[in-house]
Amino acid sequence: MSAERNADIGIEDHRPRTARTDTSTEPTEPTGTIGATGTTGTSAKGANGDAARGAAVTPARASASVRADGDTDVDADGDAAAGFDLRHHGDAEVRGNSGEYVDLAVNVRTDTPPAWLKARIAASLDGLAAYPDGRAARHAVAARHGLPDERVLLTAGAAEAFVLLARALPVRRPVVVHPQFTEPEAALRDAGHRVERVVLDERDGFRLRPERVPDDADLVVIGNPTNPTSVLHPAEGLARLARPGRTLVVDEAFMDAVPGERESLAARTDIPGLVVLRSLTKTWGLAGLRIGYVLAAAETIAGLERAQPLWPVSSPALTAAEACCAPPALTEAAEAAERIAADREHLLSRLAEFDAISVAGPAAGPFLLVRLAGAATVRERLRADGFAVRRGDTFPGLGPDWLRIAVRDRATTDRFAEALAKALTEG
Repeated sequence: MSAERNADIGIEDHRPRTARTDTSTEPTEPTGTIGATGTTGTSAKGANGDAARGAAVTPARASASVRADGDTDVDADGDAAAGFDLRHHGDAEVRGNSGEYVDLAVNVRTDTPPAWLKARIAASLDGLAAYPDGRAARHAVAARHGLPDERVLLTAGAAEAFVLLARALPVRRPVVVHPQFTEPEAALRDAGHRVERVVLDERDGFRLRPERVPDDADLVVIGNPTNPTSVLHPAEGLARLARPGRTLVVDEAFMDAVPGERESLAARTDIPGLVVLRSLTKTWGLAGLRIGYVLAAAETIAGLERAQPLWPVSSPALTAAEACCAPPALTEAAEAAERIAADREHLLSRLAEFDAISVAGPAAGPFLLVRLAGAATVRERLRADGFAVRRGDTFPGLGPDWLRIAVRDRATTDRFAEALAKALTEG
């Protein structure tokens, strides 16, 4: 498939090429978002407004990005990863934080893990002399989703699952739907795959248009609800992406923060090639423990399991997985999801006080994606005032005018709103 053909259908083509030899100075960070006109833009009327958007990146390979309107922007000599730090994540905003920042950058629920879960994990330490045995945890996860055990693979967080998929699946044309969590693309690229992107459009609310995914893509990766846009795609729209010969990966790392887990595909066994990823990190505060899982057909699970090292998940993490899938924990998680939804509405109402800010949406996750001119400067002013938010310009399809803000309790949101008002009026 030629780069020209890929440009015609609106896909970013990451085909290795000989490095450029010119020494001209070019920016290494994007200066706008991928745009409706192929030009660079730095402001917007709103998340669904009419302002043009654009991107400027340092190219190293041929790339073309497709937008939801079907038009194509082309960087003829460019690598779409240049300018997007795919390995930058929210924890970088607060790494080493000893309490000087209120963390609105990482999407882990506050005041977690709960005391009962800490106690269960601590009790498991008495068994550290034995090698991990994942059978009970695997059965608990399977029962939680009404699936047989052979459709479950426990992993050291969802990030390991992306690596396993990239290394174990014999894919020829992987496509990642952006903006979204960047580890799937990073893992695919590290495994030597040429990754293509379908970039959803701000003017369309970052909604999925299944027809924009090329028919011959044999791996499609999408998040639901999507990080960082917080958009919840309809389950049936996602199911339309499935077809024989294609692996459809749906990252549901934040689905347990959605009341009722509506639009989840986790329990579906009728969709060909479906792979659902889940994480226990966000709701239960287990980022340092590393526990997640894959739900897929038995043959897919077996192939991924063969690519895993022995004993990939620790005994404490297995204990946590089993505990978090028990009925009392599921009830607690459901109640937390309802509180997050109410707290998100409060955050939305406070952000609506600022004419300079537009919010992507409608939002369904425990975070909001916002756009404002001069976001990088505002972010630094917020840090100086003790609040850390997540920069958005490392997500393909976004640019320097975007920030991601985690949903917190109302008191924290009110203090943040005061700091934001100050940051917007300084200078």
